[in-house]
Amino acid sequence: MAKMTGGQALAKSLYREGVRVIFGLPGVQLYHLMDGLYDETGIRFINTRHEQATAYMADGYARASGGIGTALVVPGPGLQNASAAIGTAYAASSPVFVVAGQVERDMIGVDRGVLHEINDQLDTIRPVTKWAHRILDPAEIPSAVHEAMHQLKTGRPRPVEIEIPPETLADEADIELLEPGIFERPAANGARLREAAKMIGEASNPLIYIGGGAVASDAGEALVEIAEFLQAPVMTTAEGKGAISDRHYLSMGGFRFRNDPWMDRMRKHDLVLAVGTRLANPNVLSQKVVQIDIDEEELGRNYDDTFGLHGDARRTLEELQKLLSASGAPRQNRQAEMEEMKAERASPDFRVEPQHGYTQAIRNAMPDDGIIVAGMTQIGYYSRSNFPVYEPRTYLTSSYFGNLGFAYPVALGAKVAKPDKAVVAVSGDGGFLFNSQELATAVKHKINAVVVVFNDNAFGNVLRDQVNRFDGRTIGAEVHNPDFVKLAEAYGARGVLANGAAELEAALSESLTIEAPTLIEVPVGMMPSPF
Repeated sequence: MAKMTGGQALAKSLYREGVRVIFGLPGVQLYHLMDGLYDETGIRFINTRHEQATAYMADGYARASGGIGTALVVPGPGLQNASAAIGTAYAASSPVFVVAGQVERDMIGVDRGVLHEINDQLDTIRPVTKWAHRILDPAEIPSAVHEAMHQLKTGRPRPVEIEIPPETLADEADIELLEPGIFERPAANGARLREAAKMIGEASNPLIYIGGGAVASDAGEALVEIAEFLQAPVMTTAEGKGAISDRHYLSMGGFRFRNDPWMDRMRKHDLVLAVGTRLANPNVLSQKVVQIDIDEEELGRNYDDTFGLHGDARRTLEELQKLLSASGAPRQNRQAEMEEMKAERASPDFRVEPQHGYTQAIRNAMPDDGIIVAGMTQIGYYSRSNFPVYEPRTYLTSSYFGNLGFAYPVALGAKVAKPDKAVVAVSGDGGFLFNSQELATAVKHKINAVVVVFNDNAFGNVLRDQVNRFDGRTIGAEVHNPDFVKLAEAYGARGVLANGAAELEAALSESLTIEAPTLIEVPVGMMPSPF
């Protein structure tokens, strides 16, 4: 044991558990932690301009790196400001560690109205966290951080939160620091695996359908191996993109939004192997489903005819493949058939313009391993099924949370995690102005991500729907914007104007070679529905 303050114990515990970057905003309740971080030189502290951005950046860092993203906020408004981003990480199953302050110990629950007080703060954050805990004794800090890491690294990866009053951070105590844990993510039960392997082996035309859990568990290699053995086409959700390269002949990408010829083909598959997806759209299925998920509560949640395998996606697929290969030979190669299917789905008849041209321009400008953050905007929506992805952890969305404002700060976090990779945020003008102040963070900390802002001077979906569905009666959808190029330059970033897809491709290609935060504005008009 050694005598130290709670703030020092927390800083040292975070470092021991592998935290190397914290995105945060300091405040009065956190002073003694900040003092502890001052001496913990192995942790990089990136101060943002809004609490929302702390957790968004931590989310981007976690998803791009495959590690843990850490955010630090003051209590009350600080935590509530961050809650939209924490909710996004919850929806996307992203392992974000939130450290929040608290009011003075004696004031918790008193409801006196002290600075930043919420009564009760833990209750406000529990719906968007996997685990939340209050620490009152500095000696408890190492074990609480250890448990937080256990929650983050086992089972379904979702945000956790700890909160600490200022006296707990200031008090000195004899504190025993802990060594980091080694956490296992096991495969599904052996008997269940054997039964599943029998079902899959007997299926004449299986389909593999994958979600974000396949990416989170690094299941790509095992997935490709089992798909090639079965010669089964692979469909992905937006969150599952990249688990198999879209260049692979078995990769069919995601479901198109309309007139997808694959919908008719779905009936020809007599079994679906679902990996790391909650099957939130069960209406597209009518077959037996074998579902693999680390979250037991997701098994059969949305689709009744389900045989569940509770376990880590990668390990479970590896064990399944062993059983399948032991029972017979690989199936006959179907590459010609699959490439014919892919060509049919890639027909210009199923494209939406101008979204397709802009999406293709971004893909052409980016390297295969570049990371794109698809915002809630026309190009972002369209990219879910029409942006080819070649590597895991390179396509990031807000999942079912679907919130404006996440794209740029998530991209900044991803760039911190992967500084040598191209990182591009795709945003609309409405969403970008939720967090445009983080241009200052990018410049200060030399985070050289690129944001492409499609500017239609409106909340585009809302405006189009009001025009088309309500006889042109529009209200609240049109906005007044700054000159985005000048805005970027005012912060010390690069600002570029690109008119049309060809100019966007050229501007983005150039920007990715320049070591500076860059904003590319693309003026656009009202677009047709990307759906």
